[in-house]
Amino acid sequence: MRGGAFYDYHPLVNFIFFALVIVCAMFFLHPLALAVGLVCSFTYSWYLGGKKTLRFNLLYLLPLMLFAALLNPAFNHRGVTILRYFPNGNPLTLESICFGLGAALMLATVICWFICYNSVMSSDKFIYLFGRLIPGLSLILSMVLRFVPRFCFQVRQIADGQKALGRDIGAGGLLCRLKNGVKIVSALVSISLEEAIDTADSMKSRGYGLPDRTAFAIFKWQLRDSIVLAAMVLLGLYILIGALCGEFAYDYFPYMPTVQYDFYACSVWAAYFALCVLPLIIELLEERKWRAIQLKI
Repeated sequence: MRGGAFYDYHPLVNFIFFALVIVCAMFFLHPLALAVGLVCSFTYSWYLGGKKTLRFNLLYLLPLMLFAALLNPAFNHRGVTILRYFPNGNPLTLESICFGLGAALMLATVICWFICYNSVMSSDKFIYLFGRLIPGLSLILSMVLRFVPRFCFQVRQIADGQKALGRDIGAGGLLCRLKNGVKIVSALVSISLEEAIDTADSMKSRGYGLPDRTAFAIFKWQLRDSIVLAAMVLLGLYILIGALCGEFAYDYFPYMPTVQYDFYACSVWAAYFALCVLPLIIELLEERKWRAIQLKI
Protein backbone atom coordinates (compact mmCIF):
# COMPACT_ATOMS: atom_id res chain seq x y z
CA MET A 1 0.00 0.00 0.00
CA ARG A 2 1.82 3.10 -1.23
CA GLY A 3 1.07 6.43 0.42
CA GLY A 4 -0.14 8.44 -2.57
CA ALA A 5 1.10 11.97 -3.32
CA PHE A 6 2.01 12.69 0.29
CA TYR A 7 4.38 9.72 0.15
CA ASP A 8 6.57 11.64 -2.33
CA TYR A 9 7.23 14.45 0.13
CA HIS A 10 10.41 14.62 2.16
CA PRO A 11 10.59 12.12 5.07
CA LEU A 12 10.97 14.96 7.56
CA VAL A 13 7.65 16.43 6.44
CA ASN A 14 5.94 13.05 6.69
CA PHE A 15 7.35 12.32 10.14
CA ILE A 16 6.52 15.74 11.61
CA PHE A 17 2.94 15.49 10.38
CA PHE A 18 2.32 12.08 11.94
CA ALA A 19 4.08 13.08 15.15
CA LEU A 20 1.78 16.10 15.46
CA VAL A 21 -1.51 14.33 14.74
CA ILE A 22 -0.71 11.26 16.86
CA VAL A 23 0.31 13.37 19.86
CA CYS A 24 -2.83 15.49 19.48
CA ALA A 25 -4.99 12.37 19.20
CA MET A 26 -3.54 10.94 22.42
CA PHE A 27 -3.81 14.09 24.55
CA PHE A 28 -6.92 15.87 23.25
CA LEU A 29 -9.95 14.13 24.79
CA HIS A 30 -12.39 16.87 23.89
CA PRO A 31 -15.38 15.27 22.07
CA LEU A 32 -15.00 17.56 19.06
CA ALA A 33 -11.26 16.86 18.84
CA LEU A 34 -11.94 13.12 19.00
CA ALA A 35 -14.54 13.40 16.25
CA VAL A 36 -12.30 15.48 13.98
CA GLY A 37 -9.32 13.18 14.48
CA LEU A 38 -11.31 10.00 13.89
CA VAL A 39 -13.05 11.26 10.75
CA CYS A 40 -9.83 12.56 9.19
CA SER A 41 -7.70 9.52 10.10
CA PHE A 42 -10.40 7.06 9.06
CA THR A 43 -10.93 8.84 5.72
CA TYR A 44 -7.21 9.08 4.99
CA SER A 45 -6.59 5.42 5.82
CA TRP A 46 -9.53 4.48 3.62
CA TYR A 47 -8.11 6.61 0.81
CA LEU A 48 -4.70 4.94 1.07
CA GLY A 49 -5.81 1.35 1.58
CA GLY A 50 -9.14 1.24 -0.24
CA LYS A 51 -11.62 -1.53 0.51
CA LYS A 52 -9.03 -3.62 2.35
CA THR A 53 -8.44 -0.96 4.99
CA LEU A 54 -12.15 -0.17 5.17
CA ARG A 55 -12.86 -3.84 5.86
CA PHE A 56 -10.20 -3.89 8.58
CA ASN A 57 -11.63 -0.77 10.22
CA LEU A 58 -15.15 -2.15 10.23
CA LEU A 59 -14.31 -5.72 11.24
CA TYR A 60 -11.68 -4.99 13.90
CA LEU A 61 -11.70 -1.33 14.94
CA LEU A 62 -15.46 -1.07 15.39
CA PRO A 63 -15.69 -4.09 17.77
CA LEU A 64 -12.60 -2.81 19.60
CA MET A 65 -14.26 0.58 20.07
CA LEU A 66 -17.45 -1.04 21.36
CA PHE A 67 -15.48 -3.24 23.76
CA ALA A 68 -13.51 -0.27 25.14
CA ALA A 69 -16.67 1.83 25.44
CA LEU A 70 -18.50 -0.91 27.37
CA LEU A 71 -15.54 -1.87 29.54
CA ASN A 72 -15.05 1.52 31.17
CA PRO A 73 -18.53 1.86 32.80
CA ALA A 74 -18.09 -1.58 34.35
CA PHE A 75 -15.10 -0.36 36.39
CA ASN A 76 -15.50 3.41 36.45
CA HIS A 77 -18.46 4.60 38.51
CA ARG A 78 -17.67 8.30 38.76
CA GLY A 79 -20.16 10.93 37.68
CA VAL A 80 -23.29 12.57 39.05
CA THR A 81 -25.80 11.48 36.39
CA ILE A 82 -26.81 8.00 37.59
CA LEU A 83 -28.73 6.00 35.02
CA ARG A 84 -29.19 2.79 37.00
CA TYR A 85 -27.45 0.50 39.50
CA PHE A 86 -25.63 -2.75 38.83
CA PRO A 87 -26.64 -5.87 40.81
CA ASN A 88 -23.58 -5.36 43.04
CA GLY A 89 -24.78 -1.86 43.94
CA ASN A 90 -22.32 0.18 41.86
CA PRO A 91 -23.90 2.99 39.82
CA LEU A 92 -23.90 3.26 36.04
CA THR A 93 -23.33 6.91 35.20
CA LEU A 94 -23.68 8.86 31.97
CA GLU A 95 -20.26 10.43 32.48
CA SER A 96 -18.51 7.05 32.68
CA ILE A 97 -20.23 5.92 29.47
CA CYS A 98 -19.19 9.09 27.63
CA PHE A 99 -15.64 8.84 28.97
CA GLY A 100 -15.42 5.21 27.80
CA LEU A 101 -16.72 6.24 24.38
CA GLY A 102 -14.13 9.02 24.24
CA ALA A 103 -11.32 6.60 25.14
CA ALA A 104 -12.53 4.22 22.43
CA LEU A 105 -12.54 7.02 19.86
CA MET A 106 -9.03 8.03 20.92
CA LEU A 107 -7.77 4.45 20.56
CA ALA A 108 -9.35 4.05 17.11
CA THR A 109 -7.95 7.39 15.95
CA VAL A 110 -4.41 6.51 17.00
CA ILE A 111 -4.65 3.12 15.26
CA CYS A 112 -5.93 4.74 12.06
CA TRP A 113 -3.10 7.27 12.10
CA PHE A 114 -0.55 4.47 12.57
CA ILE A 115 -2.10 2.63 9.61
CA CYS A 116 -1.50 5.75 7.53
CA TYR A 117 2.00 6.06 9.01
CA ASN A 118 2.93 2.55 7.91
CA SER A 119 1.76 3.41 4.40
CA VAL A 120 3.61 6.73 4.10
CA MET A 121 6.71 6.31 6.30
CA SER A 122 8.68 3.40 4.89
CA SER A 123 11.64 1.87 6.70
CA ASP A 124 14.17 3.57 4.40
CA LYS A 125 12.66 6.95 5.29
CA PHE A 126 12.94 6.25 9.00
CA ILE A 127 16.54 5.10 8.68
CA TYR A 128 17.29 8.17 6.54
CA LEU A 129 16.04 10.46 9.31
CA PHE A 130 17.50 8.73 12.36
CA GLY A 131 20.25 6.47 11.00
CA ARG A 132 23.02 8.90 11.98
CA LEU A 133 21.53 9.99 15.30
CA ILE A 134 20.45 6.63 16.71
CA PRO A 135 21.62 3.98 14.23
CA GLY A 136 20.91 0.91 16.36
CA LEU A 137 17.54 2.04 17.64
CA SER A 138 16.41 3.31 14.24
CA LEU A 139 17.21 -0.05 12.65
CA ILE A 140 15.31 -1.92 15.37
CA LEU A 141 12.30 0.39 15.10
CA SER A 142 12.22 0.12 11.32
CA MET A 143 12.26 -3.68 11.61
CA VAL A 144 9.49 -3.61 14.22
CA LEU A 145 7.29 -1.30 12.16
CA ARG A 146 7.50 -3.56 9.13
CA PHE A 147 7.11 -6.70 11.23
CA VAL A 148 3.29 -6.82 11.26
CA PRO A 149 2.68 -6.69 7.47
CA ARG A 150 5.63 -9.00 6.88
CA PHE A 151 4.36 -11.33 9.61
CA CYS A 152 0.89 -11.55 7.99
CA PHE A 153 2.39 -12.22 4.56
CA GLN A 154 4.58 -15.03 5.87
CA VAL A 155 1.70 -16.59 7.78
CA ARG A 156 -0.32 -16.83 4.56
CA GLN A 157 2.65 -18.34 2.70
CA ILE A 158 3.36 -20.96 5.37
CA ALA A 159 -0.34 -21.80 5.73
CA ASP A 160 -0.66 -22.32 1.97
CA GLY A 161 2.42 -24.56 1.97
CA GLN A 162 1.10 -26.62 4.88
CA LYS A 163 -2.27 -26.89 3.17
CA ALA A 164 -0.61 -28.29 0.04
CA LEU A 165 0.99 -30.96 2.25
CA GLY A 166 -2.39 -31.94 3.70
CA ARG A 167 -1.95 -30.03 6.95
CA ASP A 168 -4.77 -27.54 6.56
CA ILE A 169 -5.42 -25.65 9.79
CA GLY A 170 -9.13 -25.54 9.01
CA ALA A 171 -9.58 -29.30 8.52
CA GLY A 172 -9.76 -32.20 10.95
CA GLY A 173 -10.51 -32.32 14.62
CA LEU A 174 -9.56 -29.78 17.26
CA LEU A 175 -6.34 -31.59 18.22
CA CYS A 176 -5.31 -31.95 14.57
CA ARG A 177 -5.94 -28.28 13.83
CA LEU A 178 -4.03 -27.30 16.96
CA LYS A 179 -1.01 -29.37 15.90
CA ASN A 180 -1.07 -27.84 12.40
CA GLY A 181 -1.31 -24.36 13.91
CA VAL A 182 1.66 -25.02 16.18
CA LYS A 183 3.71 -26.09 13.14
CA ILE A 184 2.84 -22.85 11.35
CA VAL A 185 3.84 -20.78 14.38
CA SER A 186 7.08 -22.73 14.78
CA ALA A 187 8.01 -22.18 11.13
CA LEU A 188 7.09 -18.51 11.37
CA VAL A 189 9.27 -17.94 14.44
CA SER A 190 12.21 -19.67 12.78
CA ILE A 191 11.88 -17.60 9.61
CA SER A 192 11.53 -14.35 11.60
CA LEU A 193 14.65 -15.06 13.68
CA GLU A 194 16.67 -15.98 10.58
CA GLU A 195 15.61 -12.79 8.79
CA ALA A 196 16.51 -10.68 11.83
CA ILE A 197 19.99 -12.24 12.00
CA ASP A 198 20.49 -11.84 8.24
CA THR A 199 19.42 -8.19 8.41
CA ALA A 200 21.79 -7.47 11.31
CA ASP A 201 24.73 -9.17 9.57
CA SER A 202 23.97 -7.40 6.30
CA MET A 203 23.83 -3.96 7.88
CA LYS A 204 26.99 -4.63 9.88
CA SER A 205 28.89 -5.71 6.74
CA ARG A 206 27.81 -2.47 5.06
CA GLY A 207 29.28 -0.40 7.86
CA TYR A 208 25.92 0.77 9.17
CA GLY A 209 26.31 3.01 12.20
CA LEU A 210 29.99 3.84 11.68
CA PRO A 211 30.76 7.55 12.15
CA ASP A 212 32.51 8.08 8.78
CA ARG A 213 30.07 6.00 6.74
CA THR A 214 28.44 7.76 3.77
CA ALA A 215 24.98 6.87 2.52
CA PHE A 216 23.07 7.37 -0.70
CA ALA A 217 19.66 8.97 -0.36
CA ILE A 218 17.05 9.61 -3.02
CA PHE A 219 15.25 12.20 -0.88
CA LYS A 220 15.76 15.83 -1.89
CA TRP A 221 14.27 18.88 -0.27
CA GLN A 222 11.97 20.80 -2.59
CA LEU A 223 9.98 24.02 -2.47
CA ARG A 224 6.75 22.15 -1.80
CA ASP A 225 8.34 20.58 1.28
CA SER A 226 9.14 24.03 2.65
CA ILE A 227 5.59 25.23 2.02
CA VAL A 228 3.94 22.23 3.68
CA LEU A 229 6.39 22.25 6.59
CA ALA A 230 5.78 25.95 7.19
CA ALA A 231 2.02 25.35 7.13
CA MET A 232 2.32 22.46 9.62
CA VAL A 233 4.55 24.47 11.96
CA LEU A 234 2.18 27.45 11.94
CA LEU A 235 -0.87 25.25 12.49
CA GLY A 236 0.92 23.29 15.20
CA LEU A 237 1.96 26.45 17.07
CA TYR A 238 -1.55 27.88 16.82
CA ILE A 239 -3.01 24.61 18.12
CA LEU A 240 -0.46 24.57 20.96
CA ILE A 241 -1.38 28.11 21.97
CA GLY A 242 -5.06 27.14 21.88
CA ALA A 243 -4.36 24.08 24.02
CA LEU A 244 -2.48 26.19 26.58
CA CYS A 245 -5.47 28.54 26.65
CA GLY A 246 -7.72 25.58 27.48
CA GLU A 247 -9.61 25.27 24.20
CA PHE A 248 -9.04 21.50 24.07
CA ALA A 249 -9.64 20.89 27.78
CA TYR A 250 -12.73 18.91 28.70
CA ASP A 251 -13.63 17.25 31.99
CA TYR A 252 -16.02 14.31 31.95
CA PHE A 253 -16.17 14.12 35.76
CA PRO A 254 -18.01 14.84 37.94
CA TYR A 255 -20.29 16.17 35.18
CA MET A 256 -19.89 17.17 31.54
CA PRO A 257 -19.99 20.95 31.11
CA THR A 258 -21.71 22.82 28.30
CA VAL A 259 -19.09 24.24 25.95
CA GLN A 260 -19.51 27.60 24.25
CA TYR A 261 -17.42 28.54 21.22
CA ASP A 262 -16.32 32.07 20.44
CA PHE A 263 -14.45 33.28 17.37
CA TYR A 264 -11.02 32.36 18.76
CA ALA A 265 -12.17 28.87 19.72
CA CYS A 266 -13.60 28.32 16.24
CA SER A 267 -10.32 29.44 14.69
CA VAL A 268 -8.38 26.96 16.85
CA TRP A 269 -10.69 24.13 15.85
CA ALA A 270 -10.39 25.16 12.20
CA ALA A 271 -6.59 25.00 12.54
CA TYR A 272 -6.78 21.51 14.04
CA PHE A 273 -9.09 20.32 11.27
CA ALA A 274 -6.79 21.86 8.64
CA LEU A 275 -3.80 20.02 10.13
CA CYS A 276 -5.57 16.66 10.19
CA VAL A 277 -6.96 17.01 6.66
CA LEU A 278 -3.71 18.34 5.14
CA PRO A 279 -2.62 15.06 3.44
CA LEU A 280 -6.06 14.60 1.92
CA ILE A 281 -5.90 18.12 0.52
CA ILE A 282 -2.52 17.30 -1.02
CA GLU A 283 -3.92 14.08 -2.52
CA LEU A 284 -6.97 15.82 -3.99
CA LEU A 285 -4.91 18.67 -5.45
CA GLU A 286 -2.55 16.14 -7.03
CA GLU A 287 -5.45 14.21 -8.55
CA ARG A 288 -6.96 17.43 -9.87
CA LYS A 289 -3.66 18.38 -11.47
CA TRP A 290 -3.32 15.00 -13.17
CA ARG A 291 -6.88 15.14 -14.47
CA ALA A 292 -6.17 18.57 -15.94
CA ILE A 293 -3.03 17.23 -17.63
CA GLN A 294 -4.94 14.27 -19.06
CA LEU A 295 -7.62 16.55 -20.49
CA LYS A 296 -4.95 18.54 -22.32
CA ILE A 297 -3.53 15.46 -24.02
